Amino acid sequence: MTKRILFTGGSGKAGRHTVPWLVDAGYEVHNVDLVPLDSPGVTNLQADVTDAGQVYNALTMHRDFPDLDRGTGLQPFDAVVHFAAIPRILIKPDNETFRINTMSTYNVIEAAAKLGIKKIIIASSETTYGVCFAEGHRDFHQFPLEEDYDVNPMDSYGLSKVVNEKTARAFAERFGIDIYALRIGNVIEPHEYERFPGYFADSSIRKRIAWSYIDARDLGQIVHLCIEKNGLGFQVFNAANDTVSANTPSRELAAKHFPNVPFTREIGEFEGLFSNRKIREVLGFKEEHDWRRYVKG
Repeated sequence: MTKRILFTGGSGKAGRHTVPWLVDAGYEVHNVDLVPLDSPGVTNLQADVTDAGQVYNALTMHRDFPDLDRGTGLQPFDAVVHFAAIPRILIKPDNETFRINTMSTYNVIEAAAKLGIKKIIIASSETTYGVCFAEGHRDFHQFPLEEDYDVNPMDSYGLSKVVNEKTARAFAERFGIDIYALRIGNVIEPHEYERFPGYFADSSIRKRIAWSYIDARDLGQIVHLCIEKNGLGFQVFNAANDTVSANTPSRELAAKHFPNVPFTREIGEFEGLFSNRKIREVLGFKEEHDWRRYVKG
């Protein structure tokens, strides 16, 4: 039977690539967003996920008119993917960014868990590692950045994502379900690879994100793997491609920009400092879109 996925925020930068991946994988995807996504095979509902009532209704409504023709009542969702959020600081006031991101996540997880949905995937962020939106220069604690890191952001966006991870953990433990939080790296759409030569020329541009990136299409694969991998309870996964988004070796980048940050293990020459080792080993992720396929140099 085809799995039915409710996806919040599918019209955003990450969602508009991830949703088509899931459709191509054979899922029925229902996008809940303030703005519809015009993509083949996707149904849409315009809703504000900071409103708990709207979230509950989104999870307990027909997706489209053909659902009425079945005459079998509501068709439940098999999984929820929650990407809807204010995507960074400096778009809305700090308190509003925090409110929207935390309340929407609480509403989505609570409604899904209480309706008996056993698989929930939420978008966390690389900003939880505390440097991306820090005041001035701030060192990371250690390299590589892995999921057991003591996350300590000082901004409203990163803080909202830490709170969301705690919310996910609480509900996973109370309901005995799988909730996976993806700490998503800098999302790169296909047309954005044209910017990489500029990044290579000035490695300081991407030091705050430890030169991480995740191809938007590879993010689709990661979400797919999360949906299919059952029984892990609450988990945090870094969502990133295998290597740094630089043509300079990883240790050289670290030595130049973060000379006082220690390494906890050996790494490959260009291995990501924002490590995806866990998704490779636990989920079986194999990147398909290394930047080298699209950029020379």
